[in-house]
Parts: sequence; C-alpha cells; structure tokens
Amino acid sequence: MRRGTGYGALLGPLLAGGATPTLVARAARGLGLPERGRYAVVVLGTPVPDAAVVEGPDADGSRWWWGAAEGSPGEVEAREGGREVAVVLLGPAGPARAAARLRELGAGPGGVSPVVGSLAEVGAARRLAGTALLTCEPGSREIVRLDERLPAALLVSRPELSTRLLAEVFGPLLTLVPAERSLLVETLETWLECGGSAGRAAARLGCHRNTVFNRLRRLERLTVRSLSRPRELVDLVLALDVLRLSSAPPGRLSSAPP
Repeated sequence: MRRGTGYGALLGPLLAGGATPTLVARAARGLGLPERGRYAVVVLGTPVPDAAVVEGPDADGSRWWWGAAEGSPGEVEAREGGREVAVVLLGPAGPARAAARLRELGAGPGGVSPVVGSLAEVGAARRLAGTALLTCEPGSREIVRLDERLPAALLVSRPELSTRLLAEVFGPLLTLVPAERSLLVETLETWLECGGSAGRAAARLGCHRNTVFNRLRRLERLTVRSLSRPRELVDLVLALDVLRLSSAPPGRLSSAPP
C-alpha cells in the first residue's frame, strides 16, 4: 500500500475522471500499473492507518496506491474533500478481500467501489466508492462495498426523496413519546434481522413473542403499512435505512417537511 507526493500527482487526473488516453498512459508508466486490469477505488472518511502504507503487494497480490499525504503537493487532486482515496489493483480475491484488509487494519468508515476494467475508469469508481461511504452509519467504523448497499446508495444519492420517504412512512411515529418510538423501531429492526421470526426476535429483545407481535401490529397501524405485503414491507425497510443513516437515533426522530 504505497503513498507519496508523486503518486498523488499521478492519481489526481485519474480520480477526477475524464482523463485523456495520454494522461492514463503517463500515470500507468509512473505508477507501474497496467492500463487494463481489475481495479477498485477505496474512499475512507478518516486518515489511513500507518500500517496500511507499506511497499509491495498484499498477501493476496493486490497493490494499493494512496493519494498524497496531507499538506503535500497533489493533495487536492488525490483526496476527496479531505477523505483518503486509494486505487487498488486487485488480487484474485477481489474487492471483498480489499474490504476485509481495511477492517483488519482498523480503518473506517470507508467505501469500496465495484470492480472496473481499466485505469481510465477509476474516476467513475471513485464516485461510486464515495457513495458507498455515505451509506455508513454515522460514527461507525464500517467498511462497505457499494454492491452490498445498493438500496441505501440510491437513498443517499437523492436526499430530498429520502427525507420525503422518512416523513411519509414514519411520520406518524412522531406522535409518540421518544421511548415508545424507539421501542417500535428497535422491534422492527430486530424482527427483520431475525428473518421475520417473532420467536428469535423476542429472545434477542428479552420479551415474549406475543409482545413482539403486538408491537409490530401497532407499528403497522401507525404507518398504515402491512409487513405481510411485499411492497409495503419495502417502504418500511427503506425508511429504516434512511433512519439509520441520519444523525438522530430512533428516539429523537424530528419532524420532516410535509
């Protein structure tokens, strides 16, 4: 996982997108990378750990090139709003291994792009990695791949629609006191995590399964949506994603615009 001023100057035009074939060829020569290959881009929301910046390939053969260090020439081009950005020539294990490596190093939050087939495409990959980063819960150390968070990525890409969705689906919950509101949202989240099993959800929540059923029925009445109707269940799941990505915990949901 390399880093340096020269790398930042070469990576900058690639990460900005729209680099000419001449610039792509120049960057490939300077970085010692093939113009065509299996690449991904990583965007971190925190400084890259020192342990991530080493010479040579990782154990799986992947090779990393980070943007310039803070304050160095090329910083603006190789960093995205202060975020750390890396181009990764992937090994056989692909982006899943790249994400696992960052977790092992304690990095995060961070987003990993889908695989692209050439250096000329890393600008588009950077934008997708940045979108993946936005799907990380505030304050978390998650490392997520965009392909694992596509519904949430759609939501963060259209914040005005996300706000509207939250108001439309969970707006009625605002009539409840925070403790009740939080309890209903937690029960729904746990039920979903348990694959729709009220028994397993009850065990995790420390209550009777009938209590889980009663809370879910109350939530259905408030939202006017049924957990047994797939399209309405989608509304509830997406609204939960918006809530998860907001800075306010469930108990402090504030009113959204009408």
